Amino acid sequence: MIKLVRTTVRWTRKAPHYQLPATSSPMRRRRHHRPKPKVVVKQRYLVNEQILAAEVVVITEEGENLGTMSPADAMVIAKEKGLDLVEVSPQAVPPVCRVTDYGKMQYHQAKQAQAAKAKQKKVETKGIRLGYRTEKHDLFFKKTQAEKFMLKGNKIKVDLMLRGREKAMGDKAKENLLAFVKSLTVPHKIEENVTRGPRGFSILIAPE
Repeated sequence: MIKLVRTTVRWTRKAPHYQLPATSSPMRRRRHHRPKPKVVVKQRYLVNEQILAAEVVVITEEGENLGTMSPADAMVIAKEKGLDLVEVSPQAVPPVCRVTDYGKMQYHQAKQAQAAKAKQKKVETKGIRLGYRTEKHDLFFKKTQAEKFMLKGNKIKVDLMLRGREKAMGDKAKENLLAFVKSLTVPHKIEENVTRGPRGFSILIAPE
């Protein structure tokens, strides 16, 4: 006889499979963009064949107005003199062109720009500090120093410091400050009159 054996099968429940959400790309450092410096665009002139206007007003190197003509005719006049035709006023109707040496024109403009830049010298304010009881030789040194600053075109702020009981000597301190300014031999002007602060008196002067 064949015996049937009953077996039991146990089913185990598997833990549910969860799919992790897709992670974003790793964090990147935020870049701080520095503002770009302003670029000064130099004026560019159209020269000779670059001039596309149908008609132009032509001015000679001596300043004579030759009237209105085509750029081709104007270039003939320029070449006869060994010069260039330069469009100096493109916004005019018709545009204005000058018969000139373009190389020399650029050179003179560069020299003018350099001279204008040299005139734009930055004026600084230098400080001279005095005391209520400053000795004569120290006053002379301070005076010489202030005059050197003004000869270089700088402004001078003169402070007279007061300590302790000296703060009660306001009238005399103001008199000493004005006497020091008056002793300066370099021509100057007062830009800010004497003012009193918590530490003493001050005045602002500038070279004339």
